[in-house]
Formats: sequence, structure tokens, C-alpha cells
Amino acid sequence: MSTVHDVTSPLPGTFYHRESPASPPFVTVGATVAAGDTVGLIEVMKMFTPVTAEVAGVVTEIVVEDEDAVDAGDVLVRIEEL
Repeated sequence: MSTVHDVTSPLPGTFYHRESPASPPFVTVGATVAAGDTVGLIEVMKMFTPVTAEVAGVVTEIVVEDEDAVDAGDVLVRIEEL
């Protein structure tokens, strides 16, 4: 049986799927990630904090849209552990 892990926001701010508007997204649904891979960024007052996967697995859901406001603890991405 596989386990799904929620990647949550470490702080309130704005969630970004990519490093810049011209960059590809950090992850997409179906992508395989390793523990420590960046899955998005949280921006607060022009300071960017990377959000990383805690487990290796497959991205099953991206819960928030690009540039959505998030609170600390909000689920951002779901990863099915390999």
C-alpha cells in the first residue's frame, strides 16, 4: 500500500510553481521527485523560500494555483511515496 504525503507551506505568502514566468514549473502531476527536490516557492516581501519534497515519489496533485495566497500549513502538493 502506498502512502500519500502532503507538502505544506512553511509560512504564509504567495506560492509560485516556477522560478520565473519564463521558467518551466518545478513539478507537474505525474512527475517523479526525490526527497529534497524543490516543488515551489513561497514569496513574502520579495524574499523567496523554497518548498521541498520530504519524500521520494510521484506528484499526484498540485493543490494550489500559481500565485495563490497561502497560509502556513496549507497543503500545496501531494506526493505518493515510492
